[in-house]
Amino acid sequence: MTPPSQPPGRSPRRGPSGPPRRPDTRQPPVVDQARQAAADLLNAVRQDGAYANLALPRILAQKGLSGRDAALATELAYGTCRAMGLLDAVISQGTDRPLADLDGQVLDALRLGAYQLLRTRIPPHAAINTTVDLVRGGPRPGAAGFVNAVLRRVSERDEQAWIDFLAPSFDEDPVGYLAVSTAHPRWIAEALADSLDGSDGELAAALEADDSRPGVHLIARPGLVTQAELIAESDGTAADFSPYGVYLTDGDPARVPAVADGRAAVQDEGSQLVTLALAGAPLTGSDSRWLDLAAGPGGKAAILGSLAAQRGATLDAVEITPHRAELVRGTVRGLPVTVHTADGRDPGLPEGSFDRVLLDAPCTGLGALRRRPEARWRRSPDDVGSLVKLQRELLESAARLVRPGGLIGYVTCSPHLDETAGIVRRRPKNLDLVDVRPYFPGVPELGEGPTVQLWPHRQGTDAMFLALFQRR
Repeated sequence: MTPPSQPPGRSPRRGPSGPPRRPDTRQPPVVDQARQAAADLLNAVRQDGAYANLALPRILAQKGLSGRDAALATELAYGTCRAMGLLDAVISQGTDRPLADLDGQVLDALRLGAYQLLRTRIPPHAAINTTVDLVRGGPRPGAAGFVNAVLRRVSERDEQAWIDFLAPSFDEDPVGYLAVSTAHPRWIAEALADSLDGSDGELAAALEADDSRPGVHLIARPGLVTQAELIAESDGTAADFSPYGVYLTDGDPARVPAVADGRAAVQDEGSQLVTLALAGAPLTGSDSRWLDLAAGPGGKAAILGSLAAQRGATLDAVEITPHRAELVRGTVRGLPVTVHTADGRDPGLPEGSFDRVLLDAPCTGLGALRRRPEARWRRSPDDVGSLVKLQRELLESAARLVRPGGLIGYVTCSPHLDETAGIVRRRPKNLDLVDVRPYFPGVPELGEGPTVQLWPHRQGTDAMFLALFQRR
């Protein structure tokens, strides 16, 4: 078999261009602020457990970066987080020291420099010199020579040559090869392969899509702004499938007037589609009380609350974490939504009283790794068991809270079979599975049903899963 082609959205791998010039360490360091911002983000992710997509905008604002500088900082920060496993494997070949023994900020600088060498068009001498200056201007200036030496070794091969050196043979171990070449932990590549029925070709496409930078999706909140109005305000384009979705082609979404005043929001089209499918499925009998059982931070609750307002219904939204419950309250302000700070497994709400229940269950988040670049290196297979237990307990609660004949939409942002098919298979006995595919109009490649698994490489969305249940 032939290894997969270059992942979409990434700069072409460049060939060797001769040894980079040694940096001049006699002059005072000139620290590039875009690279400093990227290094600050890496430090926050490593040391404080920060979420890159939340921390980077704050760092850019503090440094006053915009335009090309902000774009460069974003590319370097997110790209380095995304490729961290591959970068560490390469860096390890350039030093005898265990990476765990290195000073954290020195390791951040090495990762940042290695990313520039392997995955950007930045000339090798510029990638090395700016990284050395970053170290010289930081708290460990004495490590500049070490960083220079390691990065010069990294520059001896391009990315593909390093992959060929580090990865197992594609013919003998395609999953292992693809895990290395797309910078994924092997267990995640295996989980995606299982969900895709072991197709090496489709696994390559899924991992490559997961390893590329996603576009920004907006939602025009129903009743507050139309899709056409949001397109006009944002200079975006209509989403392929969601009637409320808009693809932002360029610029900062926070500067879109409708986003700034709450009429619109940033939300992946997949999240929109699974929520709209639950809201659009036909229901016999009453349809006035809705429930979002795990609502934080409130994006799906805002869709349901907006639709409920148009239909004369109300929504109860449950969130166990107080600060996330406050986020939900802020998001649904002005809508017919009551937010409860409670545990969804026992929220204290009347049983058998809700017509529609959304359970967007806590999960591994493997379906949104392209939007959360550091997440793939934080999760482990050990996380799955405890999350599955929680998902089953929440679904049992939903089965008690929904009325007979009512609907439950079970959603995860993960294609892991234990979190999707496994939950469906072991669902409460009073829940019948409903074919949800008719409620994704116009969306291709939905499979054999009755559940739906979306994918970045098929539909261009996060890998959202939806099962629709009806209580007997």
